[in-house]
Amino acid sequence: MTTTLIDNFDRRVRYVRISVTDRCDFRCVYCMSEDMTFLPRAQILTLEELATVARAFTELGVEKIRLTGGEPLVRRGIEKLVGEIGSLPGLKDFAMTTNGAGLVNYARALREGGLKRLNISLDSLDADKFHRLTRTGKLDKVIAGIHAAREAGFERIKLNAVILKNRNDDEVLDLVDFARNEEVDISFIEEMPLGDVSDHSRAETYCSSDEVQAIIEQRYTLMPTTETTLGPSRYFLMPDSDTRIGFISPHSHNFCSTCNRVRVTVEGRLLLCLGNEHSVDLRAVLRRYPGDMEALKDAIIGAMPLKPERHHFTTDGDVQVVRFMNMTGG
Repeated sequence: MTTTLIDNFDRRVRYVRISVTDRCDFRCVYCMSEDMTFLPRAQILTLEELATVARAFTELGVEKIRLTGGEPLVRRGIEKLVGEIGSLPGLKDFAMTTNGAGLVNYARALREGGLKRLNISLDSLDADKFHRLTRTGKLDKVIAGIHAAREAGFERIKLNAVILKNRNDDEVLDLVDFARNEEVDISFIEEMPLGDVSDHSRAETYCSSDEVQAIIEQRYTLMPTTETTLGPSRYFLMPDSDTRIGFISPHSHNFCSTCNRVRVTVEGRLLLCLGNEHSVDLRAVLRRYPGDMEALKDAIIGAMPLKPERHHFTTDGDVQVVRFMNMTGG
């Protein structure tokens, strides 16, 4: 059996993002609707099934796993799952994306379980604006979570900020200054057209990475770097700080030609592309052939030809994919 995953465009898959839940304690305006219906327990992968999927991917040469949601820290038993994945041989990078609100309680256990890096969502430093963007979130809890993560000793912490025009684009420099002061990295993300959001028109709120970069360069010199975390961020350095500035630009700087990623939803769907619906049902394989690692790996290998050459996101407000980001895995 092959020990690496290669698609039809000669791209090697080295990175899998695994969603552990579709649930979240926030309701961010660009991620989900305010009134959500979540999956029943029987439809989501168990912790044991999630660990099995992670093991299968590492045995197929995947070097990086990121746990996503929803919000991973609302999944009961997350520490156990982190410990199991963190001990897998061949795993070079193990990370999680979180809204940060639960890190005061979980940061140390996650680090001790083998989690190496954290991405923490932070779209505003204004408490009222933060609450409007997240609908339920408390800024002070997230700030406390960032401090708890730093104290726990993660190898790298990165903030993620989705910038929306006339919503939080006036805070770009404040967010950069905050990252510099906290000695963490920060990536600015263009909003992705997943799910039919009712809060705003995506055509009106779209803010390109080039616009954000221009704002930052009013104050700081940005020097491009070839550094990578195997993800889609393009990183820049500043001469007077160790903080890295990243840009994730699915619209303005398409990164499909070097895409090395696939996603597994909490339902067990192996998504070959964020912007397409091509998928394979790994849950069906897990439950039809329990304990059969070769059957699972065969299904993963067999899915590689479904990975498309590129996505086709637009900025005109059209919804290319109907599933929300919480269903996809952030």
